[in-house]
Amino acid sequence: MEKKNTTARALALEVLTRCENGGYSNIALDTVIKRNELSSSDRAFMTALIYGVIERKITLDYIISALSSIPNSKIERDTRNILRMGLYQLIYMKKIPAHAALNETVSLANKRSKGFVNAILRSYQREGNKIAFPDESDEIKYLSVKYSIGESLAEALLKAYSFADCKNMLNAFSQVAPITLRVNNLKTTREEIFNELTNALLTDFSPDGIILDNAAVSELECLKDGRVTVQDEASQICVRALGAQKGDTVFDVCACPGSKSFGAAMTMENEGEILAFDIHENKLSLVEKGAVRLGISIISTRTQDARKPIEELFGKADKIICDVPCSGFGVISKKPEIRYKDVKESETLPKIQYDILENVSNYLKVGGTLLYSTCTILPDENENNVKKFLENHKNFALVPFSVGELEVDSGMITLLPHTHHTDGFFIAKLKKIS
Repeated sequence: MEKKNTTARALALEVLTRCENGGYSNIALDTVIKRNELSSSDRAFMTALIYGVIERKITLDYIISALSSIPNSKIERDTRNILRMGLYQLIYMKKIPAHAALNETVSLANKRSKGFVNAILRSYQREGNKIAFPDESDEIKYLSVKYSIGESLAEALLKAYSFADCKNMLNAFSQVAPITLRVNNLKTTREEIFNELTNALLTDFSPDGIILDNAAVSELECLKDGRVTVQDEASQICVRALGAQKGDTVFDVCACPGSKSFGAAMTMENEGEILAFDIHENKLSLVEKGAVRLGISIISTRTQDARKPIEELFGKADKIICDVPCSGFGVISKKPEIRYKDVKESETLPKIQYDILENVSNYLKVGGTLLYSTCTILPDENENNVKKFLENHKNFALVPFSVGELEVDSGMITLLPHTHHTDGFFIAKLKKIS
């Protein structure tokens, strides 16, 4: 019996195959890591290769098409993935010797396709710099191929932002996203954690955050013992903008996995009450377990569709976190599959988001604060929804807020990776004035 190939490249191919069959990259990668004993260097290489190939898929396929007389659609799935892997190493992984990238990748191919793979990769070595990419005059095609995003997303971004902003934004999304921690002030201080970690930076705006570059986060003692939790700075800014105080009653209406509930509880110094709703009952256990790890006792959970009213809770909340389900186009650096999501699949979301916002606004006391947020960068899900809500609810108004040196006089902002160095994220702060 032929021995199964379990090199890092072979395992990367296995994960990419699962993803082609509809699997999620993070789940497939985690499964393969757990089933195979890999050195830390092999694990890091495999992870970078997998996510890199997924993130650059359109670009890599464009190069394959330029080098091959066979249409991409006619190339076998595994062969196409092997070609993507080889090209990604040659183009983007400069620390990998070219001969290793080529020879080790070719060895993954079956006998029938080995010569073809070898020819394409060697052809790139000889002629790759001669490949003609789309011209900037065709903005949609240029953004799609250059930054490996679906054309529908490129078109949507160009409707909302200038061509220059789109390029800068997509370039930022193409960088490896750092890990951002939220320090748990119930157990420690930011200064203490910062001094404990190496290669750490303080967040630009959030007074609670620390940024780690290429850290093995799961191995951090401060994460295991609940002194920190993982939370992007944009999400931390959102929680700080809410302005929750000790003794408040706070509703988090789409709470899972719970980071904003946790952040509010920490800001409130674990004094008051937080009710965390979510439509997915099975996910609420994550909130409950996370609260225990962090030493938070003021959070209770409830399975609830945020579009359906609970009349006994009308007028009961001092603060509301309304972080609605969204298209997720602000986090493509962390969820590469989203790059290829058809924007049309998200056309029904603004209505769902609006219905949630309208319903949960009933829970707020007069004088209370509601934070509406998403992790997307498309106006229909963000400022257009807020404007529509304000037109129909004259008893609400946007109010300015600031977090650190971030001043938001208009009361709403879209945070962008190339300007704020965070996820793409929208925040609007609303006050119930009567």
